[in-house]
Amino acid sequence: MTDSKRRNLVAALGAAPFVLPMLTAAQSVGTGSKFKVIPSRERIRDRYFPNLSLTTHEGRTVRFYDDLVKDKIVVFNMFYAKCEGICSPVTRNLVRVQKLLGDRMGKDIFIYSFSLKPKDDTVPAMKHYAQMHKVKPGWLFLTGEPDDMELLRRKLGFVDPDPEVDKDLSNHIGVIKFGNEPLERWGGCPGMKSPDSIVEAISWIDWPKNQTSLKAKGGTR
Repeated sequence: MTDSKRRNLVAALGAAPFVLPMLTAAQSVGTGSKFKVIPSRERIRDRYFPNLSLTTHEGRTVRFYDDLVKDKIVVFNMFYAKCEGICSPVTRNLVRVQKLLGDRMGKDIFIYSFSLKPKDDTVPAMKHYAQMHKVKPGWLFLTGEPDDMELLRRKLGFVDPDPEVDKDLSNHIGVIKFGNEPLERWGGCPGMKSPDSIVEAISWIDWPKNQTSLKAKGGTR
């Protein structure tokens, strides 16, 4: 399999961890059942969004679910500050995405980049990385305890089924994931996909709000 086909396959499977609980939740339990009915949003939160304590490139302490994910549209990717491979190209591509998203960035859409090398990615290192790429408000670079960052990587599905491939941290950088937490809509795509295409994909997890905006502008997609 070529590298490009592999990346596309990984991207296509990128949303899989979030799909299963939604399908399961759709199978409603009868009112007479002895089993407790758990809302699908709560199931997704409990299974995939551990409320870990993380540190931002600004030096703030935040909780993963409560502060970063809850009630927001989010974009996730993985990085490490001293990467000489695809980290910087993906980051530069997301800078273009950030510009296209305009004033929604930092209001209801947020980008989060999680460290794959938390022992190396100190606050100063992440801050330098953010400044070097001229990222704007609404985008945070985050680190934490090594075990917590590894748990988060796996919970968010930035993994390869082959243990040997999974050991190579650079294999987890080429894909981004995005979602609308309150609407329980999640997806993923290659990190080097065109910025316009990424913004388009994000717009569809925001339906029907995006349709209202488009009608106001007199157009449709």
